[in-house]
Amino acid sequence: MRLVIEVLLSAIIVLAQGKAVPDDTVSSYQNGSKLVQPVYSTLSLGSIKPLGWFKDQLELEAAGLGGNMFDFYRFVHDARWIGGSTEYSALDEASPYWFNGLVPLAFGLGDTRIKSQVKYYLDYVLNHQQSDGWLGFETTRATRGLWARCLLLLGMIQYAEADPTETNRIVDAMHRYVILAHSMLQNNYTGLIVHGNDTFDTAGFGVGRTHEMHIPLQWLYEKYPRNNSQVIWETMELMIAGGVSWGADWRDFWVEGVYPTVLYDSTPYNLSWVFIHGVNMAEGLRYPLSIYRMTDDEALKTQTRTAVDLLAKYHRSIAGTIIADEYISDLNPSRGAELCIAAEVMFSSAYIYQYLGDNDIADWTEQTAFNALPVSVSPDWWSHQYIQQENQPCCTVNHPQAYPKFLANSVVGTADGGLAHVFLIATDVATTLDNDNAVFISVNTTYPFGLSLTYTISAASAFPFYVRIPTWAESTSTISGPKSGPATLVSPSDQGLQKVNIPAGESTTFTIQLETQPRVLTRANNTAAVYYGALLYSLAITFNSSETAPRNYRTEAVLDNSTIDEHCHDHIITPTSPWNIAIDPSQISVVYANDMNELPNPIWELGAPPVELRIAAVEIEWPTAFDTAADPPVDVKVTGTPFSARFVPYGSAKLHMAHLPVIALPTVDLVE
Repeated sequence: MRLVIEVLLSAIIVLAQGKAVPDDTVSSYQNGSKLVQPVYSTLSLGSIKPLGWFKDQLELEAAGLGGNMFDFYRFVHDARWIGGSTEYSALDEASPYWFNGLVPLAFGLGDTRIKSQVKYYLDYVLNHQQSDGWLGFETTRATRGLWARCLLLLGMIQYAEADPTETNRIVDAMHRYVILAHSMLQNNYTGLIVHGNDTFDTAGFGVGRTHEMHIPLQWLYEKYPRNNSQVIWETMELMIAGGVSWGADWRDFWVEGVYPTVLYDSTPYNLSWVFIHGVNMAEGLRYPLSIYRMTDDEALKTQTRTAVDLLAKYHRSIAGTIIADEYISDLNPSRGAELCIAAEVMFSSAYIYQYLGDNDIADWTEQTAFNALPVSVSPDWWSHQYIQQENQPCCTVNHPQAYPKFLANSVVGTADGGLAHVFLIATDVATTLDNDNAVFISVNTTYPFGLSLTYTISAASAFPFYVRIPTWAESTSTISGPKSGPATLVSPSDQGLQKVNIPAGESTTFTIQLETQPRVLTRANNTAAVYYGALLYSLAITFNSSETAPRNYRTEAVLDNSTIDEHCHDHIITPTSPWNIAIDPSQISVVYANDMNELPNPIWELGAPPVELRIAAVEIEWPTAFDTAADPPVDVKVTGTPFSARFVPYGSAKLHMAHLPVIALPTVDLVE
């Protein structure tokens, strides 16, 4: 790999002279070059259908903001990509973000209305592909940026997998485009690096995301190369080389001693800003593996694990996302994170898991999916944490990808020709394995609220099936069936997979019962967070809520109808119960508040999830700052008497206090 970099650096010297990049200096392509295969492979989009509460969530998403932007939100409805007149920035990324998320929603849910939206968008873009192969509406060098095409292509390959009737025309368009992109990149990285009067990406987002071209082009390279393999390969290498020449090589960032453990205004920092931007970081986690697939450089797998560990230690929130108010700082719970970050972390961690196979990374995906994502979205999916997004609408158009892609990655293929259920939501799966082995799987569960999973599986031929046992599950977890007899203890592999051999013909049913106890994560300054299973728990704060017309967050002017619908509102939430508490996590009780088998819809609403905790707590002095809780006090001063505090799943607590000071308290009666 370092030899390749040295060659690329020689190309940079040529670039400094303003010349084109010679073909023979950047290509490591050899005839027959293969991509490294993942540990776990994805199934075709649409093979996995949601059940239970997760289906409810996708239906709410389809009926809410994500599924209605096509009809009213001007950055989609009036996008220049489909003949309109609006874009929110020169990146031209808004509707490609939307398309990338709505395609898996449409086919994962099987929603006819959403399918018609993405079909219209696909048809328009393909029918208006320009004569030189450019995908999009831009016509000049100054406005043609490659970045947004990465998002478009991600949506297109998902569409091609889900609807084979469209595959050929999508592949045709991709080949025409990649030939053009290749020629642009050879010419001083045109379309990637801004030169002269170029306007497409003056901030440099695209150069920090060069690897985002790899997933769609590697798909094209493997499945439909059409004697164009070298051009596809070189295009990916040129994208990386362009980023390196600009100073955006994530291999230089995910390094112990270089990665900034904290980052304040006074902290010395010598690398590009692109690395410390929260959304960029969430995407940058995929960078080493995208190159590993082409180089088979094991050091890049190791570096990916290093990246995960560095992030977890220094900037990962207790809910699973990256703490970054645009930019990383530290682990302070008073700092926030964009909804975009949660969506991208879910995609990145699922992608990384498929190559590393480390069980804790799959835990991370679930942690983000069941905590960080839902806490930022209203129960009806019509509002989100950044509803006033006139000037930063990326979260509005990007958040719809999170749950649909989580569904699409929930069941994967294994190297021994089997399947594994890795994200433990309720699903129906219909797919065909090797040798025309038709397989049907139904998973009945209320996970992560309930901890029992019942599988019914049939197959034409015998095959191995696996269930991922989360790292937090105790050794007392059991499996009953598929053979008669008492339940036995699970015996997962080192990677956390419980194997079940599925015979041919007959229907096989078995149940996994996960066992766990509340667990406490300690943080700095004698603070802690409490989990039960995959769920983070937060103090249940009662509140008064009022709705107002959506306003521009800078000018306070009411937004016009070009970006809002009658369902869109700003929400003002005021607490009516104490929030300023310390807890004694040695005193915790699990409470089943509702029927475990009949979950309410919507589920991410205060009081809806069936499992709650009671934790010994006491009110303390805790000042506010900027109209929110200040940093957790280090010198805890008690102001009340100990009591049993009600804690609920974090995603259901729209006012949430989950990172709390710890104090020793006398015994508290936790029983209601």
